[in-house]
Amino acid sequence: MTTQILWAGFGGQGALFAGQFLANAGLIRGQQVSWLPSYGPEMRGGTANCSVILSDDAIGSPIVLQPDVLVCMNLPSFLRFGACVRPGGKLFVDSSLVEERSSRADIAAYYIPAAQLASDEGMAGLANMIFVGKVIAATGLFDEETVTAAMHKAIHARKQHLLEMNLRAVELGRNYREG
Repeated sequence: MTTQILWAGFGGQGALFAGQFLANAGLIRGQQVSWLPSYGPEMRGGTANCSVILSDDAIGSPIVLQPDVLVCMNLPSFLRFGACVRPGGKLFVDSSLVEERSSRADIAAYYIPAAQLASDEGMAGLANMIFVGKVIAATGLFDEETVTAAMHKAIHARKQHLLEMNLRAVELGRNYREG
């Protein structure tokens, strides 16, 4: 099985880290993995996206043109990539930053106020990990053990104090229900 993921947002929103986290989880699970970052010239506030491919087979190209999973953390990402989701795929949108809705009936769309949830829960900067939790819950990509192992690998030793908060953010996303 192969899953192609495109994660997009502004620099500083953690799109690249979230993609790298998913790639690490795939490695832990023994999959073939590709992680390809792309970002604008600005350090923060510019565009940032990454392509992640998780596969049981060899990966021919790291480029994701029609993702099975698309995460849009801002309006420019939604406008640029929203139409490219593969039919039958899943679209995740930060509804606290994007008021637009997809008109596509051939995909599953999830609207999560991730930035607002992160702020409300005292987890500023962790909207990306809330999305990780929601993506995992909606796709079944990884079990809790793999997520925990990937988090230990993703959080550097000098930032271990952030480990539990990141795991809480993933859990918040996993348990979020629209409505």
